[in-house]
Amino acid sequence: MDSLVIEKSRSSPAIRLDASARSLSISGESYPENAAAFYAPVFAWLKTFLADLEPTTMVQVDLAVRYLNSSSTKVMLNFLDLLEQAAQDGAQVIVNWRYDPDNESILECGQDFSEELTALTFNLVEQSQEPP
Repeated sequence: MDSLVIEKSRSSPAIRLDASARSLSISGESYPENAAAFYAPVFAWLKTFLADLEPTTMVQVDLAVRYLNSSSTKVMLNFLDLLEQAAQDGAQVIVNWRYDPDNESILECGQDFSEELTALTFNLVEQSQEPP
């Protein structure tokens, strides 16, 4: 399965989805004009990736978002819900929610997600500097 790489823009995050490394990464700000359309290839890739996933496989997810508008927040929850289902089916899914300690809204968003998604290993990771 090919990797999916989407370069960041002013209103959309950098996305790196690597099936062979079983690593998923989203970083930057997310407020595209049409979040559903922007994230459609991400969901198509993720559904195919998860369908081929062997039980007990470990998946590493790094989320370093600095801003999510309301439609992107909903998309992020749907993204995490798919990973939650994979974890319920036996995969070991580790989510690292990276946040700047000065960005309370992103920290609270991560806390809300972590309370709702109980099958995932959800780590809130303080990160003061811009991710690479």
